[in-house]
Amino acid sequence: MMLTRKKVSWFIMSMLIVMLMASCTRGEESPSNLEENNPTSEEVSEELVFVNFRDIRDLNPHLYSGELFAQNLLFEGLVMVTEDGIQPWLAKDWDISEDGRKYTFHIRQGITFSDGHPFDASVVEDNFRAIYDNYDRHGWLESIRLLESYSATDKYTFEMELKEPYYPLLIELAVTRPFRFISPEAFIDGTTKNGVSELIGTGKYVLAENHIDEYAVFEVNPNYWAEKPEISRIVAKVMPDNQSRTLALESGEIDIIYGTNMVDADTYIKYSEMDGFGASLSDPLATRMLIMNSTDPILSDVKVRQAFNAAVNREEISEGIFYGLEAPADRLLASTVPYCDVGLDGYIYSLEKANSLLEEAGWQMNEAENVREKDGEPLEIQLHYNADSVTERTISEYLQDEMRKIGMDLKITGEEEQAYRDRMKSGNFGITFNISWGTPYDPHSFLGGMRMPAVYGDYAAQQGLEKVDELHDTILKAFTSIDEIQRQTYYDEILTYLHEEAVYAPLTFERNRAVYNEKVNNVTFNPSQFEVPLDRMYLD
Repeated sequence: MMLTRKKVSWFIMSMLIVMLMASCTRGEESPSNLEENNPTSEEVSEELVFVNFRDIRDLNPHLYSGELFAQNLLFEGLVMVTEDGIQPWLAKDWDISEDGRKYTFHIRQGITFSDGHPFDASVVEDNFRAIYDNYDRHGWLESIRLLESYSATDKYTFEMELKEPYYPLLIELAVTRPFRFISPEAFIDGTTKNGVSELIGTGKYVLAENHIDEYAVFEVNPNYWAEKPEISRIVAKVMPDNQSRTLALESGEIDIIYGTNMVDADTYIKYSEMDGFGASLSDPLATRMLIMNSTDPILSDVKVRQAFNAAVNREEISEGIFYGLEAPADRLLASTVPYCDVGLDGYIYSLEKANSLLEEAGWQMNEAENVREKDGEPLEIQLHYNADSVTERTISEYLQDEMRKIGMDLKITGEEEQAYRDRMKSGNFGITFNISWGTPYDPHSFLGGMRMPAVYGDYAAQQGLEKVDELHDTILKAFTSIDEIQRQTYYDEILTYLHEEAVYAPLTFERNRAVYNEKVNNVTFNPSQFEVPLDRMYLD
């Protein structure tokens, strides 16, 4: 194990040197230069300085381009996801019909938007109409597809009826988008699909300033209907570069760095051991994985996919790259995820098994080239990764080296994020990185996305499977079943089939993390990794 850690550490050290040289070449702003862009020179005791790698972008809650942490500060839904399950929010309670198709929500009274507009059932109806007006954008959601009718039956009662039962409905109403509410005064031409005139919600904060690609300022909503947060002002700075962020944290320019994409394992370990700083780690949230395209000429053979899985040493990835912060994942979804405690034999690292499977598939070793061949063609597979992710690059380089042990030539290519995502959605890949949607979206949103083209790469990757149509039908049956035992049976079938077909190569179970100045208290995590509970934090 020590040898592997040294090898992987060499990868990380090499990349850090490259990144440092690149940042010097680009002339990144020094901490002193960044201080000149500070939105305030006065010390504000109740101000928290947060950092993100990009601008907050379009925060229209009915679309998907804005930063979730910011949308979560401004906008609220009928219900919320908590560690204890779905709880009331703007609705004080609700009723569900026996057949699971009709939901009746009882709206809290006395709530107003930050612009003073009253919040009631008619506003809920207006927002639902605006969301449904953009059906093509939201049609991947089963809750939208199954929605038959909705209406405000009186001032504080809202009803919605589905064509079929759909047990994850409350979860989809609870997550950050698209079912959050914006003041009708901000609608453009009676809808939101073409934009909004203002960002007016019922949330704990309002957007006070936004300086694109520099910083945004959120201040406590003076009209907030419930208990106000202790931190009265949040400044969200934009810092794309990881080194700049860590220097800013150490200098006191920012107070907290939050998120798996913002805090790598090395950074977490460093600040967890440094005086004056704290570090927090969430429970496992999602599965970090690779996805293999079953339509690829080589990967269309299940034995090759199974061989790849057998050649992945998840223990070494967990320890060597993540220092044990992310546990090895031997299956697609952790057994702790609802409906996923299925009796599967997890993937086991075995080069002997991997080599045997490739032999069975007709791939013979060319000793001179140290690469397997079949019908005169080499066992050459392309892996794409997000060039902006140091973690993905490190894993790719490690796997490239490891796959040589079974005679596989793994070609790796890094691309900028948008090109990488476009390739994934189009299905133009052999192997690429993927991740489950995480709590509270797993398993239903992750599996549901497999049924829809161009959501992520899952649909395209599965098109070579013999029983792909049956798989997708079974996923829908699980969603619409009102019998818990039958629903579990469907999930057993789904997860067993995906496991045996080995389209996915799970790597680790991802955990959210944060590092921060010790003056920041109550740094916790929501069930959704995409939300940041800034409203629950407070400062010494």
